[in-house]
Amino acid sequence: MSISLDTPLGSLLSNKRRVSTLKSFGIVSVNDALTYYPFRIADPVPPRAIREARPGESMAFAATVRQCRIMAMNARRGYRLEAVVDDSDFAATRSMPGSVARLVFFSGRKGYVDWMAMRLAQGARVIVSGTPSEYMGQLQFTHPDIATVAPAESQPAEGMAADAQSGSIAHQSGIGARHTRSYDATTIEEGMERVCRPRPVYHASARLSSERIHETIVGLLWMLGGRDMPAPGTDDIAVMTNEDEERFTGTLAEAIPDILPEQVRTERGLMHRAEAFRAIHDPASVQAFHQGIATLRYEEAFICQTALLQARQANGGASAHPCAGDGATGERLVERFVASLPFQLTDGQQQVIADIRNDMAQNHPMQRLLQGEVGSGKTVVALAAMLQAVEAGYQAVLVAPTLVLAEQHAENIRTMVEGLHSPSIPVTLITGGMKLAARRKAHAIAASGEPGIIVATHAAFSTTFQASNLALVVIDEQHRFGVEQRESLQSKPIDGSTPHMLVMTATPIPRTAAMTWFGDLDISWLTELPGGRKRIRTFVINEEDGRTMANMFSHIRARIDAGERAYIVCARIDDPSEGADAGAADRDNGRGDDANGAVLDPYATDDDMAQQRPPLHTVMQIKERLQKLPQFQGIAFATLTGRDKDDVKTQVMADFASGVTPVLVSTTVIEVGVDVPQASCMVIFDADRYGLSQLHQLRGRVGRGGTDSWAFLISRAEPGSIAESRLEVIHDSLDGAQIAQADLEFRGAGDVLGDTQSGMRSSLKLLRVVKDADLIVDARSRAERMLADDPELKGSVQLAGAVLDFARGNEAFLTSN
Repeated sequence: MSISLDTPLGSLLSNKRRVSTLKSFGIVSVNDALTYYPFRIADPVPPRAIREARPGESMAFAATVRQCRIMAMNARRGYRLEAVVDDSDFAATRSMPGSVARLVFFSGRKGYVDWMAMRLAQGARVIVSGTPSEYMGQLQFTHPDIATVAPAESQPAEGMAADAQSGSIAHQSGIGARHTRSYDATTIEEGMERVCRPRPVYHASARLSSERIHETIVGLLWMLGGRDMPAPGTDDIAVMTNEDEERFTGTLAEAIPDILPEQVRTERGLMHRAEAFRAIHDPASVQAFHQGIATLRYEEAFICQTALLQARQANGGASAHPCAGDGATGERLVERFVASLPFQLTDGQQQVIADIRNDMAQNHPMQRLLQGEVGSGKTVVALAAMLQAVEAGYQAVLVAPTLVLAEQHAENIRTMVEGLHSPSIPVTLITGGMKLAARRKAHAIAASGEPGIIVATHAAFSTTFQASNLALVVIDEQHRFGVEQRESLQSKPIDGSTPHMLVMTATPIPRTAAMTWFGDLDISWLTELPGGRKRIRTFVINEEDGRTMANMFSHIRARIDAGERAYIVCARIDDPSEGADAGAADRDNGRGDDANGAVLDPYATDDDMAQQRPPLHTVMQIKERLQKLPQFQGIAFATLTGRDKDDVKTQVMADFASGVTPVLVSTTVIEVGVDVPQASCMVIFDADRYGLSQLHQLRGRVGRGGTDSWAFLISRAEPGSIAESRLEVIHDSLDGAQIAQADLEFRGAGDVLGDTQSGMRSSLKLLRVVKDADLIVDARSRAERMLADDPELKGSVQLAGAVLDFARGNEAFLTSN
């Protein structure tokens, strides 16, 4: 059958279990498979017999499993798997006597241990690759890579070889195989060749190993090149003639056309796209692998920058309602608002307000990103912009990601605009949880076109919401919303105009990241804190340090007695093993966390996942624990999570602000925008499991009333660990940009795989916005020159299609995790 990049894997693989597993990885087509990049390349591993082992030096050998057993580690709440292997047959081929070694695996997951025990069953033939060490006088390999080899009696007959070989689509589909169990290699020779050469390593699971993923992708490459995979035990690849190689390469290049303009590729010294895919997934050398990665990384940068530049051009051609601010009525209302404030605007705020005033006076839509430190006064800037739209006779809508934040915005805006204008400026709140009569009334006000300010949650994206006279859209905490949602608001006016757009975030974004993701927007930064703000004192406390913990709780009690408030933040709502409703997600958390509201460690590695980690603290557990402490006797506690109904959330926050319940134990639902001036203390349990930028956001919830404030980060990180180093960054810095860059670097900005946000897939998989800053600048410069000559990309059809795909699929923004 014909095969292309769009061919679904379900039509190529008859093994439905494999198709299902690949789908869970986001791989449903040939293109998905080719762009499922390995996260590292394994260096060539020298073959050595066990007696040739040198502690600390990688090696590979073939062996037979003599014994395998699983032991429970009661003290560590996990499992230990030990296997003893004998390499007598393999050692004989190297003129060495045979010997034995021990393989050791640790895991807190019983499923993983059982799966590995099945692979290491007594009598199994395996290829072992790893680094030996010595333990109690015995040679030991800890967590080595294992490739299973089919039993000798199950070797396929000569006539069936082409169908039963390990790397073929037929083998993966279960066609022609005599044995029902699947193996990583058919022969020892085949397995050793595969293990010893540099090979890509993919993120995998117990259902599908990295080796199987590799085989599937290589098989697809061979099919795209019009060749059948070689039979096991043969050297078809090695004896391919120059003519065969040329034909295969040419066919592969036709199936995988280049996206980059040839001139750009030549000037940068990059591979053809087909050649790059082959170098990544079937590398002849480590150098070729990195050349392939460099090619496709630049391709991503070029597509991204081309898409952003085209979006910027398209925006410049749209029409918008000009909201004059040149000394007419518009400026007077904004000036009266600024004069009414009980504090002096910072220089940064004044500059951004002036920039926005000029933008909104134009007849094409403003597109501006306002990135401000936590507590830098973005809301004041946004309100000045909304007042400019209202004075010009139009509507402005402010969209907030949570009900709590939307209600808070509406209340604060009503207070701040009171007395500025006669009649008073209407401020309308619209949320999904409103009663039907109230919601209909609010929608009617919006649909009437009456000039005013509308504050809404996600309800603003519904088809029932119509603002017929809309001139300005403000998106608060933009990383909680997708591109399509933003665009849906810009299409609300019925007169065909496009509203001005102001998107805001307190999430610190490095400038290179902002250029990558928001290159279609003008970007403003607010770095100064308003007058009266004091530095938040941050402390990292080991949870096992009982004395310091007790002193911290005594300090919090003293602050509560002084009329202040305290947040206690936990990663989970409750323990799902105790029958909690795990299906009720902490929706307001908005971070793609698990169903119980838990923070998923953004820094976790495969090795971390294989080890048992302490269970996360829960809201209910910590509330009960603190209520029993003598420091909190007579103090009322409240809880707040994403499971709570809207009216409950509203009442909880009102009681917390008023001091009825001065201690609030919550999930990260309070992370964004919650503003309680009396809150002076923040305690974050399991702080070593959060992203740095998220910790910075949470910390910014205190000290907003000008009082002294404290953030206590409770950690169970091991001394000297990377987790402890991460917390030192938060302890030592209040600079959001510095924290954001450290966050990205800790999270593996140098890894091959890119980042995703808010549970959505990123269109960028290879580009590293921290380390690839120069590359991004180069790609943008070349894209600008190309679009100047060919703005519609008529001469670059493949690039035009890739740009369109990028624009459609780019729902995620690279921000704090």
